Amino acid sequence: MTQQCDARLPQARVKLADYTTWRVGGAAEWLAEPASLEETQAWIEWAAHQGMPCRVIGAGSNLLIHDDGLPGLSLCLRKLQGLQLDATTGTVEVLAGEPIPSLARRAARAGLHGLEWSVGIPGTAGGAAVMNAGAQGGCTAEWLESVRVMPIEGGNCFELQRDQLDFAYRHSRLQDDNLVVLSARFRLQPGHDPDELKRVTTANLSHRTTTQPYQQPSCGSVFRNPEPLKAGRLIEEQGLKGTRIGGAEISTVHANFIVNTGDAEAKDIAQLIQLVQDRIESEHGIRLHPEVKRLGFASAA
Repeated sequence: MTQQCDARLPQARVKLADYTTWRVGGAAEWLAEPASLEETQAWIEWAAHQGMPCRVIGAGSNLLIHDDGLPGLSLCLRKLQGLQLDATTGTVEVLAGEPIPSLARRAARAGLHGLEWSVGIPGTAGGAAVMNAGAQGGCTAEWLESVRVMPIEGGNCFELQRDQLDFAYRHSRLQDDNLVVLSARFRLQPGHDPDELKRVTTANLSHRTTTQPYQQPSCGSVFRNPEPLKAGRLIEEQGLKGTRIGGAEISTVHANFIVNTGDAEAKDIAQLIQLVQDRIESEHGIRLHPEVKRLGFASAA
């Protein structure tokens, strides 16, 4: 596979707005969409050999990419899908690009309890591990057993166990280390009634779709909750729902969402994020920290 990658180039000057759920962002200098572990490793090694930066964009569901785009190789893992589950032991092996909703549904159908909360998260298994994604009282760290990773600059793959990942609220060491998640292993609870799990999963999805602006492009929740307070409530109390900059708007449905009303640019969203941070800090002395990862920006504060 390495020889194949060396013999051809990834796609050049690809508009990254088509690869993010916000539908904003400039062009990637180079873009690769591997569909196997071998291809993923080969493209990482290709970028390292070329001496260029390599960034993983996954499903693009938790990213704000600068309007000027990204230099080097952008590695989109949304085609790196596949999972194997053992209904007896509860073990689920999943490739990094597997969508979280499909993982949650497959687990429920197999009678495996643990991921019902995750069905509405528009991300991938790899992204969930990196961000310690969570919703409705559940989080990835509760059920993740280990991840298989590779250094972004190339090198040998290795495994990290849950106790090595430094999990905290919406955080893991994977956000700080230059590692690419290739696959993950979850340990769920076997032996549950599939019909009941499917009912709970469907109810969780229905709750999310009726209380959040799922019909408009967004990244999901923008800010981490400053526990025990809720970011959405703090923003709403400041009367910021419906506030617009360019084509970006603080959702009128849920204040912790910023939506693209149709013609937003990354700079509009970045300015709204800054506006919210400044207002909440001024009024409450609390600095809200974004969940969303910003690529190509000088500062991610």
